[in-house]
Amino acid sequence: MLDLFGKAILDYQTNNSPEDIITETNISEADAMSTAYLFRSFKEMPLLEQKALQLSKGRVLDVGCGAGSHSLYLQNEKKLDVTSIDISPNAIQACKLRGLQNASVQNILDLENEKFDTILLLMNGTGIFGTLKNTAQYLQKLKTLVSEKGQILIDSSDLIYMFDQDEDGAYEIPATGYYGELIFTVHYKNETDASFPWLYIDYNTLQNAAHANGLNCELLIEGKHYDYLAKLTL
Repeated sequence: MLDLFGKAILDYQTNNSPEDIITETNISEADAMSTAYLFRSFKEMPLLEQKALQLSKGRVLDVGCGAGSHSLYLQNEKKLDVTSIDISPNAIQACKLRGLQNASVQNILDLENEKFDTILLLMNGTGIFGTLKNTAQYLQKLKTLVSEKGQILIDSSDLIYMFDQDEDGAYEIPATGYYGELIFTVHYKNETDASFPWLYIDYNTLQNAAHANGLNCELLIEGKHYDYLAKLTL
């Protein structure tokens, strides 16, 4: 991986001629996202993210922290003890430059012997699961990291709206695999990163997966575009 997402974040943080990040998937055309969006303030965040940050308490783990905007709010405004992790070395470098005190390059599956009161997985937090099949492995890992009375706050979207409907109103979704399993490709400054799986999961499917792995699942808030924020607890 060229870590282009992280490269864009670091370029923006260091004023190194940042450009838009171009993403495309196996079911959607190329789409440009301003790198500045990853550096948004609390007021600029979608309601789902604001709600997750308002509910955050105790010792916090921000998984896939990106540019660190969520972590910075919790560290600086709510004065919480925040651990921020991402698999992108460039993104973590940018987080440190922005003043995050505890940011490291880390895959959540490798994190051990830690307990957190709040675990955040935001901006389609289920994406890191990659596929529906991998979901159990990640949920089991999250179970080991959340404190007894802690919470896992995670958001995603139901992508059913991206598929056509037939005359009877049934969605024409592919017969193979789960319709929320996408293949993402990132382009930045004329470079293209290796494609990777990214999972969007509808709430009912997440709830079923949570229950199958011994977790309670509660729908906290729904957004305007098939998106939602859920809370998982022991």
